[in-house]
Amino acid sequence: MVPGLRKAFNKSFTDQQYQAFLKDLHSKYPGAIEFRLCETPVFVDKQFTAQMIEACEHIIDVVTDPSFKQMTEASIPANERVPHENDRCAMFAFDFGICLNDQQQPEPRLIEMQGFPTLFGFQVFYPDLFRKYFLIPDNYSQFLNGHTRESYLKLLKEVILEDVPVENTILLEIKPHEQKTRIDFYNTQEYLGIQPVCITELIQEGKDLYYKRAGKKTAVKRIYNRVIFDELQARKNSLGNYVDITQDLNVQWVPHPNWFYRISKYTLPFLHHPYVPPTYFLHEIKQLPADLENYVLKPLFSFAGQGVVIDVTPADVEKIDDPYNWILQRKVQYADIIETPDIPAKAEIRIMYVWKKGWDRPQPVINLARLSKGKMIGVAYNKDKTWVGGSVCFMER
Repeated sequence: MVPGLRKAFNKSFTDQQYQAFLKDLHSKYPGAIEFRLCETPVFVDKQFTAQMIEACEHIIDVVTDPSFKQMTEASIPANERVPHENDRCAMFAFDFGICLNDQQQPEPRLIEMQGFPTLFGFQVFYPDLFRKYFLIPDNYSQFLNGHTRESYLKLLKEVILEDVPVENTILLEIKPHEQKTRIDFYNTQEYLGIQPVCITELIQEGKDLYYKRAGKKTAVKRIYNRVIFDELQARKNSLGNYVDITQDLNVQWVPHPNWFYRISKYTLPFLHHPYVPPTYFLHEIKQLPADLENYVLKPLFSFAGQGVVIDVTPADVEKIDDPYNWILQRKVQYADIIETPDIPAKAEIRIMYVWKKGWDRPQPVINLARLSKGKMIGVAYNKDKTWVGGSVCFMER
């Protein structure tokens, strides 16, 4: 992406450095990182960063439009709607594939988005340590909008806690110590002081919730929500007793669970931007595109890429008996653009936004990246490969 930096990084890289980095990374929270971490970051210049932010700001324009909630009412399943929804989604994530335009120049293409938290803690911890073992130019950073480590963590604390004491704020998840992203929970606890709590550990008394903090029953006033309902439905029979969080409860949410559905694949058909692939609700399509093989079929209500049909045929569409719950999206051709010791890798960059109370609109703050040499981004497509996995994008200041 930045040829000079790529060449210099690859030339100076040694596996000994990488193994020492991994050893140090895993030493603080042994066994907490299950996903593969890539040998390299992604380097992007100011122009490419500006292109991604331009697309993000278009999406924010749509989300902040007064009609947005009405447009997305049907996105929330009736049995998963949570009361007391606020007017502001506190956290966003926008995923862009790195592609080539007609002039063979790098351009971003939106893949997905979510009104839900992601690795807001880990993307401080991991790149900080990466700099300790590899030479990264001082004018390249994982932070956006001029943020430093200190200003970012201060803002993250303000967004997640607002005016609620730290002991009355929890990170809520399903079996948090079993999740593949649990390292982020531990980083968040280290940086902000909020405890990860399993949904089965909540104590309900009327509309009030409590949890055990250092053995003491403590009131829950604010929930940093990491519960995905899709996973909850899949695991509910094995969880035993747990609090139904769709009840009318005396808690604040960050972000409120309803935003997970409003800002999602469901939003894609409402977007019209050069860096956003054309997307359609399946039930609204009168005639399938003649080049159907250039589209991807995605279920609206699934996560982690489950159910996606990549090489679509008319037969795939005919098999779908609930077209209201599907979208057809123009396929994005990732570029084999990151040079590695063997074959080039594809890359995806996630731009992460927060929306602080009192702001007119959210702002970009940090990012993550993922590299792949398979057909899709993800572990299943990258087995036994190197220079793939979780990473970070260092962006030119």
